[in-house]
Amino acid sequence: MKPSLGTIATCLLLTTHLAVADPGAPNFMPSVWGDGQVWGTKGTTTLPAPNAHNLGSFDVLYVITNSNNPEGQLPVSEAAPGNRSYNGGRWFTHSVEWTAEGFMAHGIVPVLTSADELAFHEDLGHLVVTPGSFPGGPPVYFQCPLLPVH
Repeated sequence: MKPSLGTIATCLLLTTHLAVADPGAPNFMPSVWGDGQVWGTKGTTTLPAPNAHNLGSFDVLYVITNSNNPEGQLPVSEAAPGNRSYNGGRWFTHSVEWTAEGFMAHGIVPVLTSADELAFHEDLGHLVVTPGSFPGGPPVYFQCPLLPVH
């Protein structure tokens, strides 16, 4: 399945923002869903792959890649500020696709706003989650803290 234009635009925004990260220019516009809330971002840097000692310092950022995304679907973070599991914006990108034989067969694709919702649909076979990014997507490992939306 091909990435939607909205998803590509969001990923390009994340990737572009990371590529030209300006420490003084945070983005307070909705960019990521986390724990049922939208968050802004501030790209800082691409990170090397973790090792056995620091793998737990990354959260998963789920990027939905197929063309049937509803409007308003943004990448979904495993945790967000205020959640004890949030690691400050160190991300391990995972690509997510809705399955044709699963949930999309029903004709209703909800906006996913939390890792719990994503896990629920993955357990039902509605989604396929693959560690890593897709061509043109955000880096596999990067730093991008979540900020309140203004």
